[in-house]
Amino acid sequence: MCSGNICRSPTAEGVLRGLVREAKLDARFRIDSAGTHSYHSGEQPDPRTVSHARARGIKLVHAARMFVPGDFERFEHVIALDRSHEAHLSRLAAQPGHRDKITLLRRFESGARDLDVPDPYYGGASGFEEVLDICDRACRGLFAHLRSKHGI
Repeated sequence: MCSGNICRSPTAEGVLRGLVREAKLDARFRIDSAGTHSYHSGEQPDPRTVSHARARGIKLVHAARMFVPGDFERFEHVIALDRSHEAHLSRLAAQPGHRDKITLLRRFESGARDLDVPDPYYGGASGFEEVLDICDRACRGLFAHLRSKHGI
């Protein structure tokens, strides 16, 4: 989850989908992304995000949406892209066990010094490349964790 759901979270979603698809485990995972705000609801990912992802062979098929409390029931894991989103999700976590579902993506990235995925929206091309690099490393760690946890 990120702010507007057009840069970081669709990138992480696309990277993780690619890893799952490559492992032929599509039927075992439900992957989606959302934002903390609705200001981009219904929009496609930022064109810069799409362009940089496409250059790496990552297809982003997504329409922005806002995270809703019901998502805690729909998903086993709720992954935040930075600490402000983690705090936002924690405030929405009203039911027992909901907070336990929330994790920062970079907790799955071996050696990550900063747990926040930086927002590339107001920067240049290097920011989008950095987010792709981070998402690749962290999603590989997340996918390995999920496979281990579920014995697949």
